[in-house]
Amino acid sequence: MSKQKPQLSFWQVWNVSFGFLGVQFGFALQNANVSRILSDLGADLHSLSLFWLVAPIMGLIVQPLVGSASDRTWNRFGRRKPYILAGAIAAAIGMVLMPNAGIFVAFIAPMLFGAMILALMDASFNVSFQPFRSLVSDMVPAKQRNLGYSIQSLLINIGAVIGSILPFVLTNVVGLENTAKVGEVAPSVTWAFYLGATVLLGSVLWTVFRTKEHPPEDFYAYRGIDAKEVEQQQKQKKSLTGSLAEFFKLMKTMPQTMKQLAIVQFFSWFALFIMWVYSMPAITQYIWGVEAKWFDPDYLHAVGTVPQAILDAKGAAGDWVGIIFAAYSLFAAVFSVVLSKLADKFGRKLVYSLSLFAGALGYFGFMAFNNLEPVVVDLFITTVTVPQAAVNLFIPMIGVGISWAAILAMPYAILAGSLPAAKTGVYMGIFNFTIAAPQIVSGLFSGWILSSVFNNEAIYIIMLAGVSMLFASVSVYFVKDDQEQN
Repeated sequence: MSKQKPQLSFWQVWNVSFGFLGVQFGFALQNANVSRILSDLGADLHSLSLFWLVAPIMGLIVQPLVGSASDRTWNRFGRRKPYILAGAIAAAIGMVLMPNAGIFVAFIAPMLFGAMILALMDASFNVSFQPFRSLVSDMVPAKQRNLGYSIQSLLINIGAVIGSILPFVLTNVVGLENTAKVGEVAPSVTWAFYLGATVLLGSVLWTVFRTKEHPPEDFYAYRGIDAKEVEQQQKQKKSLTGSLAEFFKLMKTMPQTMKQLAIVQFFSWFALFIMWVYSMPAITQYIWGVEAKWFDPDYLHAVGTVPQAILDAKGAAGDWVGIIFAAYSLFAAVFSVVLSKLADKFGRKLVYSLSLFAGALGYFGFMAFNNLEPVVVDLFITTVTVPQAAVNLFIPMIGVGISWAAILAMPYAILAGSLPAAKTGVYMGIFNFTIAAPQIVSGLFSGWILSSVFNNEAIYIIMLAGVSMLFASVSVYFVKDDQEQN
């Protein structure tokens, strides 16, 4: 016999998702600074995308495993919360170690160490991410689902704003150095990662202690499922072959909506991966006027000493990437406030499609501004002098932010209503394939395209991202949203 899942207050919904603020804080620091760190440690532009493959591969491996395990976990600490907390602790350790690759040079090459810690951080972020998605589905009733995922999107973007601008703040307000010699990491980036680890743990602990998950008997009753029957099924031990067979069976029998969303996810995450990897070299070259050769380790080794002007330009551009990443996250946070209302009024598919179209326009906007005249910009916390084109990048970031907010919320809001309750976690984990696979494809080919087709001029790879996001927008038309058709 089923019973109604209780409505949650606004603050209960808020607490369920609050830990996402810290997880995304750390993820934003990684997205805005890993290319910068790896470049300082000796990576060339072609290999940057290969290093970034660690992230989607970790997601591909970890999320389905964690999703399946959390579906079967019931103990005094909860169902999803043990995984969320464990992932946060491991990610915090990785964030402390990442900027210290140079210290371990006597034992391991700094770039290799950086890649290993990147793998640790990404695996850990994924251990937390997937159970958080499922926690919202577990706790929030269907009528509040748009609200739940919109609040999640809002908190994600608040964390992303703060995490993205932190190195800039530490340089321009606190006074830490933002340049680094080859093989080292700038002090502003190092301390930003330390602070990020602290915020990550603190916010996750808030969710863990302020959210009480439904006990098994209530959880299954809300979905009209016999708890004892599920318990007996879960007690049955299966061989590895049997587990794999069941997993691939689930892959084949996944809801039609998930298959259709996979196409949208492919094009949108292909574009996002390119932006995260290549925004730093793109604006350093296109707006700060640094030639592509200064990103070539062989050339840097040949010249011996890098001119201070190049180091300063790279440092300033790297900081500005954090600012524009914070800007798109801020715009996403603002849009998240109205996202659920727009989706309720006009339909999730229309809002989702138009949001992705705005993102495509945003990527195309990267190339629209090339005024290199220096201007003084008041950022409230400090003033800086940057090229006019850098300031103009705030305009395309509006579109990128709108698309990011929708990507974080709309696929999950559409998908949640089509998933069987007893397997929500494992299906959410499988759905992560639609996030990881396009990033892997992008990582394998975008570096080659950049070097072979675009002659290492990174601005053109951003244009390719715009084309991909445009395809994502069109693909939404073919998605079936069961709830909107009822």
